[in-house]
Amino acid sequence: MLAEKSAAPPQLGVKATSNLRWAFILVTSLFFMWGLSYGLLDVLNKHFQETLHVTKAQSGLLQAAYFGAYFLVALPAGYFMDKKGYKAGILVGLCLYALGALLFVPAASANSFGAFLFALFVIACGLGCLETAANPYATVLGDTQGAERRLNLAQSFNGLGQFIGPMIGGTLFFSATQGASGDQSAVKVTYVAIAVLVLLIALLFSRTRLPDIREEERPEQGEIAQGLWQHKHFVGGVITQFFYVAAQVGVGAFFINYATEHWSDVSNQSASYLLSIAMICFMIGRFFSTWLMGRVKPATLLMLYSLINILLCGVVMLSIDGISVVALIGVFFFMSIMFPTIFALGVKNMGKHTKRASSFMIMAIVGGAIMPYFMGALADRYSTALSYLLPLLCFAVVFVYGMQQRRR
Repeated sequence: MLAEKSAAPPQLGVKATSNLRWAFILVTSLFFMWGLSYGLLDVLNKHFQETLHVTKAQSGLLQAAYFGAYFLVALPAGYFMDKKGYKAGILVGLCLYALGALLFVPAASANSFGAFLFALFVIACGLGCLETAANPYATVLGDTQGAERRLNLAQSFNGLGQFIGPMIGGTLFFSATQGASGDQSAVKVTYVAIAVLVLLIALLFSRTRLPDIREEERPEQGEIAQGLWQHKHFVGGVITQFFYVAAQVGVGAFFINYATEHWSDVSNQSASYLLSIAMICFMIGRFFSTWLMGRVKPATLLMLYSLINILLCGVVMLSIDGISVVALIGVFFFMSIMFPTIFALGVKNMGKHTKRASSFMIMAIVGGAIMPYFMGALADRYSTALSYLLPLLCFAVVFVYGMQQRRR
């Protein structure tokens, strides 16, 4: 990342502060939009189990298509932005997002699980471009000492999108006219509306002049030249991000299944609303923890939160009616800071390697493509509660990384 500075990047001139602020606001809107998409994904998981009669393991392929796209697109997106800049990468990402959302129309008409998988894959290709651009962009729009806090603030609006997604999905996808009939009209309308909104945001970006901060990623004179993989904090960050995203996606993917199985008289729709409450906790956790980072070192907070989630996953596995569902909701609060904190710690002080490092961090999101299938297989064979052993083990990896970075 950048060499440490106490002011805005010098090449932006006297007006740097206002330019950076507006750029940060626009970039933050992207975090909301991919949060909305992800919030809908977990509801689609259960919805397709009901309407398309797929198993839990098969429904996990939604996450496989979604997060697998991140793995495939991250490096090409990074190279593209090296040549064309962050703004170009953002516009390409938004156009792919809108295209994927519109592909829900023929998928819904055909009522085809495979077509839905492809549409989600295209959406995720767009989101992969956006995340490859927006995460490092947010960290460098200001002084480096505040990088972790700034990225957590932007990611807080990702939490807002994740809260709204299940509310929309629960209200529309599990209404009386949907369900076992196989009617996908609500899914179709929802994603057409999303496509329109995304295209409007793309238009706003295209008409706004954003600061090109690529020069800021070059090392200063005297900086020690190191290869990308010689930075231990980066290598550890990529490994940890893989396991963290696996945990986050797995925890959410079968939340509705778990809630309906471990809380008496809870319907699919009510469980979707509980998922929204979990996302509120996620969002509050981001805002609160961003404030807390002004008093507690990010690595210390990461270590503490991961330890708490290990304990909460243990309660989830105990299958205590009601109580275990509350514990599962609590997991979301303590997951809140993990992705942006691991990301910021992993790419910090990477100089000219920042964009490539960011690409590998985004590639690590592929952990989310793998986890739901294995959790679903465990749930089908044994129980949904036992499947939460896998996120527990992932949080243990996060704990170790937090401890290492705290010492560093």
